[in-house]
Amino acid sequence: MSDTRTNIEVMGILNATPDSFSDGGKFNQLDRALYQAEQMVADGAAWLDIGGESTRPGSQGVGVQEELERVIPIVEKLRQNFDVSLSVDTCKTAVMAEALKYGVRMINDINALRDEGAELLLASRPDVKVCLMHMQGEPRSMQHEPRYDDVVVEVKQFLDARVRACVNAGIQKNNIYLDPGFGFGKSVRHNYQLLQRLQAFHELQLPLLIGMSRKSMVGQVTNREVSERLAGSIAAATIAAMKGAQIIRVHDVKETVDAMKVVAATLAGEFA
Repeated sequence: MSDTRTNIEVMGILNATPDSFSDGGKFNQLDRALYQAEQMVADGAAWLDIGGESTRPGSQGVGVQEELERVIPIVEKLRQNFDVSLSVDTCKTAVMAEALKYGVRMINDINALRDEGAELLLASRPDVKVCLMHMQGEPRSMQHEPRYDDVVVEVKQFLDARVRACVNAGIQKNNIYLDPGFGFGKSVRHNYQLLQRLQAFHELQLPLLIGMSRKSMVGQVTNREVSERLAGSIAAATIAAMKGAQIIRVHDVKETVDAMKVVAATLAGEFA
């Protein structure tokens, strides 16, 4: 894979949910979501990732119709008002299909396109990217004593298998991003082993989309509450970018964009 490390994009998180772990309820109303989106775009976000179902540890799922009612009006307005690439964070094929009608450029799936029909849907849309994420278990129970013999090896094996399945279904390999799933069925130790050895995932020869913003892996090391995890999140994002991540998914866009500019200049060995 060619070295694209100096092309680091920031993806802003826009949660249209009442129970998100970080900004639960804050942006689940359309006008508030649009205000937040405008700020993120102004701050330099290359992507906005809209989610209508919380995937925090212990969260309960929502039905297709409720998720559509949360996500689609926001996607439609964003498409009309902002020149930014849109991603939808969903694991439901029906939500993916509806979102794609509104010009979404990526499907970000914590379940790695394992819902019935998801692979074929994305295979029919060669203009759309997909992010395949690893998760042990499901959000409701994933943090109940997660276990691995070697977390990096096992996560990589899972992602490799999902890539093969998606390519066999007709999805173009160059449309696939990979996410090792920080915080999704991993202990703090597992998360930092993944971050330490992130370069191992380059063996799969696909770009990485990484999200550690404000997560418990940051809070448990810094002993900070969710609202006080900016510095730790920036540190984690910087490490991931230095290790070759192409997209960094965050809540704090402005600060992360600045950090990524420094990383890109460092990796290039010059200021351009």
